[in-house]
Amino acid sequence: MQKARVFLLSTTLLSILAGLCHAASSPVDVEHSTLTIHAFRKGLFSGFAHDHQIAAPLSSGVVDPAAPSVEVHFDARKLKVLDPGASAGDRAKIQETMLSDKVLDAARFPEISFISRSVKPAGENAYTVEGDLTLHGTTHPLTLTVSLQNDHYKGSVKLQQSDFGITPISLFGGSVKVKDGVEISFDIVLEAK
Repeated sequence: MQKARVFLLSTTLLSILAGLCHAASSPVDVEHSTLTIHAFRKGLFSGFAHDHQIAAPLSSGVVDPAAPSVEVHFDARKLKVLDPGASAGDRAKIQETMLSDKVLDAARFPEISFISRSVKPAGENAYTVEGDLTLHGTTHPLTLTVSLQNDHYKGSVKLQQSDFGITPISLFGGSVKVKDGVEISFDIVLEAK
């Protein structure tokens, strides 16, 4: 009987703690958060090409300032080429190539996620976030600096496509290429409580 009470008390206490931990976390406002990928051109005839700007809408996410931790998810199939300097036709071709098995292979690898392992203060309203980015079916560690400005978590990070098994596009015998390095900028907003 005593063991049953201890077990019941333990499970009740764990349930309460789990509820408190979950209550401390805040969902990401996916409608007002943005993540933009910047890919840059290079090569002999790169002057005839243009850099790429891609919107990556969040599908879900949660930030727990008490823990602290962050987790965000994206659907690779929903990435959208913005390229303001390109025609609608060129954007559509770039979009098709980006989602194809030549680049993201979004049909095979639809899930993109970042899950933090540690969040440490790095000054006033600044944090160093270490975690794992899963992209194109490959997971790699990533460290980013995040600043908190007017309830927006902002920052940017650079990564190499080849680290995730992606071969940067090369056209016209290599005279126009996309650089291996891309820059990702983000502005994450939490849902109002």
